[in-house]
Amino acid sequence: MGVLSTSPTNMEECIESCLKCLRACEECLTACLQEPDVQARVKCIQTLNDCAAICNESVKFMSRNSTFSANLCGLCATLCEQCATECEQMKDTHCQECAKICRQCAEECRKMAV
Repeated sequence: MGVLSTSPTNMEECIESCLKCLRACEECLTACLQEPDVQARVKCIQTLNDCAAICNESVKFMSRNSTFSANLCGLCATLCEQCATECEQMKDTHCQECAKICRQCAEECRKMAV
């Protein structure tokens, strides 16, 4: 698979995980904006937005087999972990589910970042 040291299967799994995380973050962000305590969620909402954006970019880089995919996946793993931490502080089902998906994505991205 060109310059990447990972297999096409690993990349495909990471792309799928990033897409799932992107969707979870967008859905969670939308739900958070509708919560009565939206002001208490500002940091979480900002992190959800960042996580969704980095997942989207990671998918694009991996899809074109960019030489920078591994670097971007490393950053994506870091942001996904931070997003999971923020979401875990909220007690809503949507935040808890998003946190779980973010942690799974971080794990897949770390495999790509090696």
